Amino acid sequence: MQIAHGVAEHSLRYDRLAQALSAAGYIVYANDHRGHGGSVDGHVALGSFGAAGWPALVNDLVVFSESIRSAHSQLPLFLVAHSMGSFAAQEVILDHSELYSGVVLSGSTALDLLAQALAAAGPGPVELTAFNAAFENRTGYEWLSRDEPEVDLYVADPLSGFELADDTVPQLFTAAVRLADPEALAGVRSGLPILVISGQDDPLSGNGALVDGLAQRYTAAGVSDVELKVYPGARHEIFNEINRDEITAYVIEWLNSRN
Repeated sequence: MQIAHGVAEHSLRYDRLAQALSAAGYIVYANDHRGHGGSVDGHVALGSFGAAGWPALVNDLVVFSESIRSAHSQLPLFLVAHSMGSFAAQEVILDHSELYSGVVLSGSTALDLLAQALAAAGPGPVELTAFNAAFENRTGYEWLSRDEPEVDLYVADPLSGFELADDTVPQLFTAAVRLADPEALAGVRSGLPILVISGQDDPLSGNGALVDGLAQRYTAAGVSDVELKVYPGARHEIFNEINRDEITAYVIEWLNSRN
């Protein structure tokens, strides 16, 4: 099992999920993306993808997957990718879907449709707190979860919720057009199981409409096993939500049924 985290956070925030997956019999791997967590050094600053940019982050995901596959050549490899990690995963499966026995896209969206919605609302947000407009404003990050202690942990974590470089958010939309291109989507192998899972109150989900559009694109491209699961009331970080145990159990059941 490979976990790919979101923007302005890091892999250790998935420890609880990793523990649950491990207890279910999975060997779990996770890395910190460029400009995040332990990857930050003299070459890449916190909140920046560095000179190599977004394409290098996407390539990192491929290289890491290949490394895991090499270490466990007799085992199936599954990918759970959240938010920014899911955007990278969407790109990767266009060209490398053979690496995975199943992919879970959490807190994801149809990037081109999200870009249209953001453009209609005005200049796109760079600060993540801009997504908090429809929620209470206790910390500015209530859009992440209904669980206040989880939000407080995020706010208190120096490796989460940090200021992003000016070009970080725009780079997330680099491949938006290609991700919506039927010819490119045809590159996803038809037998790849895909679970798109989201909170209905996640701003990225568009009240469920954007993730529904994402799932429909894979189905239209000929992928035979596409499932959409949207949880009413849940927000962006479904694995840190008040019903996280239910959600985690659902994901593990989905994985086991495709193992």
